[in-house]
Amino acid sequence: MTTGGLRSGQLADAAGVNPQTLRYYERRGLLPEPDRTLGGHRVYPPDSVALLRVIKAAQRLGFTLDEVAELLEAGRHRHGTAGGLQDRAAAKLAEIDARIADLCVIRSALVRAVDAGCDDLAVCSTSDCCPLPFTELAVEERDAGPCR
Repeated sequence: MTTGGLRSGQLADAAGVNPQTLRYYERRGLLPEPDRTLGGHRVYPPDSVALLRVIKAAQRLGFTLDEVAELLEAGRHRHGTAGGLQDRAAAKLAEIDARIADLCVIRSALVRAVDAGCDDLAVCSTSDCCPLPFTELAVEERDAGPCR
């Protein structure tokens, strides 16, 4: 029988996640499979709280669960070599900067639409003075081909 650990509900509460999240993370390999009591209850080591908090923090920073798994694996085996947190954080930062730039363009188009008083999408799209980029979007989609 295992003692000194946390049951599923205790760990979930301590880490601020749903108990089903624990099982999901186990299946994904993010959280090691826990020991079990004689009665079959999962018992997690106390350091699992920190691991779950790290996973959730990485997700809030924009990393996918696959990326989190890769980061955790790299941290376990490479300790600071290429492909670790520095490289992946820099790549994620570039990705986020690109999304911010895209969102700024979208925001600007929407501000122009609001300022122009656009009220009917179908009517606006056929107007020469429409501030929404219908023409540019059609050209981009045509140039991109069927796969993007």
